[in-house]
Amino acid sequence: MNKDTKIYVAGHRGLVGSAIMANLRKRGFTNVIGRTHAELDLLDPVAVKEFFDTERPEAVVLAAAHVGGIMANSRYRADFIYENMQIQQNVIGEAFRHGVKRLLFLGSTCIYPREAPQPIPEDALLTSPLEYTNEPYAIAKIAGLKMCESFNLQYGTDYVAVMPTNLYGPNDNFHLENSHVLPAMIRKVHLAKLLGAGDMAAVRADLARRPVSTIAPDASDAEILEGLAAFGIFPGRVRLWGSGKPLREFLWSEDMADACVHVLLNVRFADIAATAGPDVRNTHINIGTGKELTIAQLADLVAKAADFGGTIEWDSTKPDGTMRKLCDVSRLHKLGWHHSVELDEGVARLYKWYLEN
Repeated sequence: MNKDTKIYVAGHRGLVGSAIMANLRKRGFTNVIGRTHAELDLLDPVAVKEFFDTERPEAVVLAAAHVGGIMANSRYRADFIYENMQIQQNVIGEAFRHGVKRLLFLGSTCIYPREAPQPIPEDALLTSPLEYTNEPYAIAKIAGLKMCESFNLQYGTDYVAVMPTNLYGPNDNFHLENSHVLPAMIRKVHLAKLLGAGDMAAVRADLARRPVSTIAPDASDAEILEGLAAFGIFPGRVRLWGSGKPLREFLWSEDMADACVHVLLNVRFADIAATAGPDVRNTHINIGTGKELTIAQLADLVAKAADFGGTIEWDSTKPDGTMRKLCDVSRLHKLGWHHSVELDEGVARLYKWYLEN
């Protein structure tokens, strides 16, 4: 692609899309465009068609998605499958109808079976049942990657799907009700630290920046304490979901963006399909570090970054989710990309970003 190629990044305000857009611009691409949700509702097929009619992007990065942690995935199962399927159908469909030859689709490693072999190779897809807690989201993302693969095989397009591991970084979602494990943990530890210090002014400032629906803006101190306790946040004490034993892999979002842009610029579907055997399937690419730690060890890293000397408890009545989910990143390494930010450095960076934003 040329530096003036028009590239549409769907979801450019989110954790993933913002990092990809920044990476493209850092590499000198001058015609990278995005639309906010207010400007373009990707659930509306008419609006998406009109956008493609007007803008005619030459390449598309589909980073927009309805995402959330284990709590949100459990509560809003219909939203997770419907909205993601609709976004994918609209964007990939209009990209094809408007002659877009190059598209990068972003999924998630939750597409893999609960009992997948570890580390998980791309060929583990659809070999056994999915993790129940995120099954609707996983099915939507599997449909998206198979849509890309199928358009390539039938119509000769060049749509590549990448499956990043658990991501964290600037512009992360710290909402207590629907965020992923790491940003949720950072906010909980930070608020518990403030409560332990008796700094209710700082607690109120945090809630004003990132409101919680169950805590009114004019809530009393007692009501704030009660509201935060519902999320396991107490003065000098945090209660986290599960046993702390599951193993997880985490990737800094700017590393993820660099990997995605590397794939977009250098990897073709034909390159992967050539190694797939007579039945071309599972041509997606895992993106991760190939390293893991327990959720309890992650909590220790967060506590260290936040200088939190309080107590971390575990609520084993809450689900753990998949016990282990480590990517096999050998395909990615063979394609010429390796991560650069290690987790201890990344957690410290993200806590600093949280405080500053």
